[in-house]
Parts: sequence; structure tokens; C-alpha cells
Amino acid sequence: MATSVAAPTDTRPKPRLSFWQIWNMSFGFLGIQFGFALQNANVSRIFETLGAKPDELAFFWLAAPLTGLLVQPIIGYLSDRTWSPRFGRRRPFFTVGAILASLALLLMPNASALWMAVGTLWLMDSSINISMEPFRALVGDLLPDEQRTMGFAAQTFFIGVGAVVASMLPYIFTNYLNVPNTAGPGEIPPSVRYAFYMGGAAFFGAVLWTVLRTREYPPEDLAAFEEEKRRTAGFVNGLRESFMGIFQMPQTMRQLAVVQFFSWLALFSLWIYTTQAVTAHVYHTSDTTSKLYNEGADWVGVCFAVYNGVSAVFALLLPFIARATSRRFTHMLCLIAGGLGLISIYLIQNPNFLLLSMVGVGIAWASILSVPYAMLAGSLPANKMGYYMGVFNFFIVIPQVVAGLILGWVTKHLFHDQSVYTLVFGGCSMILSGLLTLRVSDEGDARLPIGPPPLPEPGYDAPLQTDPRL
Repeated sequence: MATSVAAPTDTRPKPRLSFWQIWNMSFGFLGIQFGFALQNANVSRIFETLGAKPDELAFFWLAAPLTGLLVQPIIGYLSDRTWSPRFGRRRPFFTVGAILASLALLLMPNASALWMAVGTLWLMDSSINISMEPFRALVGDLLPDEQRTMGFAAQTFFIGVGAVVASMLPYIFTNYLNVPNTAGPGEIPPSVRYAFYMGGAAFFGAVLWTVLRTREYPPEDLAAFEEEKRRTAGFVNGLRESFMGIFQMPQTMRQLAVVQFFSWLALFSLWIYTTQAVTAHVYHTSDTTSKLYNEGADWVGVCFAVYNGVSAVFALLLPFIARATSRRFTHMLCLIAGGLGLISIYLIQNPNFLLLSMVGVGIAWASILSVPYAMLAGSLPANKMGYYMGVFNFFIVIPQVVAGLILGWVTKHLFHDQSVYTLVFGGCSMILSGLLTLRVSDEGDARLPIGPPPLPEPGYDAPLQTDPRL
């Protein structure tokens, strides 16, 4: 069994890892993004099919972030304080999250009532975050500062690849495998059901690859590790330390929190309202049983695949751009591109041109998933890497809560149920977040070495490294 303990600060220098070591430690994100992509592209469609009204969609998405506010800091705190010679520090959490998320993916398309779908979204989102947050901390655990931008970019690459495939699955099943994409009132189309089944299998398999192919560093001083366990034992101590750290955030983290708030508010407007906006504004229908509506909903999956594909490719360029300019300037440009992409949807009537809008969104998505974490990791204490990564996720969850509380009212009363204006609002929010990036203090923002990493030199952790030939 892994033991819940508190890690002392690790002062050992970290060796540069090989290409395949970074590949293996990042591969699990391929599966995680299968879950997120299927959720983002299809959950509003499922809710509408089960009877949700447009102004209710944001509210029904609210359950998941409220759970996340509790789950994420606790998981980060516990993963920092866990060590087992056999299972490591982060890998037990990868495994548990993957099992629960895979089960949720199997349950979601079989929901027969709206309340069941909302409850399953709650389980799905929480379970995905149990796996995802320790993955962020793993980069800080294993990579030296000069490789962290590359490490988070590798995660973004797998996020993009996984999302491309997952987002297109309903379209592929319908157009290439002749699986029906329509069903009776209140029924989920077979193409969507099969997509979720495949996503559940991919999620578990990809995370299992990282669990089996990656080894973690032991605590530098096991005696100090055990002493900290005894000193901070108790449920009350755990809760206090899990939630009080938000008041002790480093300066860089506080500045990035504001950037994250506005960029993720924009993303949630995209995920919640794109299906309704595209089917109504471009396809001119709101009948969820019609062939035209379902064609539009499938095309939203293709659009999401495009922006994720762009992000996968653009993630490979981010270390080069950041080296030539700075991480702050790179993030600002990417967010402005994403904001303009969202705003441009209002001007489009031909569905094919939506793909051009998604290019801008994909550029922003690549940066959102990597650059803030690279800036953040260098400002965090090593013994609280997972915890602060969990706290940092508050500023993903909080904008989702705000979106759930206000976007439905704004869409109904200010935009008169025209969801396309909600996407324009999101675009403006993303541009604002880009401008706010220039206020961030990035102490580690240097013109760092780039290119394929060499094999690590022999050292204290050499026996623990993944075989680079795997």
C-alpha cells in the first residue's frame, strides 16, 4: 500500500530525460483527452436530447466543477504525500482516476433521463481530474526547468491527438461505418454511444501505458518523509493544508490565476454553447430529432477535432517560439488568436469556414495547456508541486462555476437565446486574458535549449529511469 506522507524539498539536480522517457510519461494524456473531448463535444448534445433548454445547459454543467473544487486540491495534496517503492507517488492516482473515468464514459450514453446524465457528468469530470492533476505534477517531479516547456508541450501533443480522434468518432461511425446518428425522442444516437465506449477503452489503456512505463524518484530523505507524516497526521490537518494554500500562492501563481480565469471562461462558453450556436446560427434548426440538427452536431465534433489537431501540431512549435521571444509574449499572441477565432463564428454561414475559426482556437488551446504550467512549475516548492497544481486548477474550476451561474442568464436575457453571441463574449474574454499575460512575472522565462533531449547521464536516479528503447 502507498503511504500518505509529506515530501521534503528535493534539492537533487534532475537529469535531462530522453525523448522516449518524455513520450512514455506523457502518453497517458492521450487517454485523458479521449474523455475530455467526448465530454466537451457531446455532453450538451446529450443534455438537449434528454430535454434540456438552451438557457439550462450552463447550469447543468455546474455539478462537475463544484466537485472539482473539492477533489483537485485534495488529490494534489495526497499525491505529494504518497510514496511506495513499487507504485511511486503519482501513479496510484492515475490508475484510480482512469478506472472511474472509464466507467463514467460507459455510463454516459446510456443515460435515460436528464438527471442521470448530469450525475454521470459529475462522476466523469471528477474522475478525469483525479488522473489529470498528478500528470501535471509529474512534469515538475521528473524534468529539469529547461525541459519543462517541452514536457508540457508533449502533454499538449497527446491531448491534441486524442481529442482529434475522440471528437471525430461520432462523425466517423456515421459516415464511414454506417452507424445511425439519429434516434427517437429522448434517445442517444448509436454513433454517440459507440464513441463513448471506445473512449472508455482508450482512456484506461493509455493511462495504464504511463503507469507501467514510467518510474518515479523516491524521496531524498525517507526518514524526514516519515517524520513529516507523523507531524501532520490527522484528517483535520489534511483538510486545513489542502485548502489554506490558496492564501499562500506565489506571486507568479496569483498573476497566472487571473489569466486562467478569463481564458477558461472563454473555453467553457465554447464547449457549452458551440453545438447549440452552430445548429441554430449555421444550420438554422433546433429540432434535436432532425437529420439537419444531428449533421450540425456531428460537424461540431469535426470542428473540435480540427482545433485539437492544430493544437497538437502547434504545441511542437511552442518551445521554439518561446525561446525566440518569451513565454509571456507567446501566450499572449496565442490567446488573442483564439479570441479572434471565437468571434469570427458570428460571421460564418458556410459550415466549412468554421474550420478556419477553429485554427485560432487550436493555437490558443495549445498554449493554454502548456505555457502557464511551464511558467508556474518554476515558482513552486518541489515538495508541494502536486498540491499547488491542484490549487491552480481552482482557476479552471471557478470560471466554470461562473459560467454555470451567469452564461445561461446572459444567453437568455441579453442575447435572447442566440448562443452565437455567447461565443463572441467568450472571444472577448480570451483576448482580455491574453493582454493580462503581460503582467505575469516569469522568473524561469529564459531562452532555453530546445530540441530532442539526450539520454540522462548516470546519476543517483539512473536505475529508476524508463528504458529509452521502450
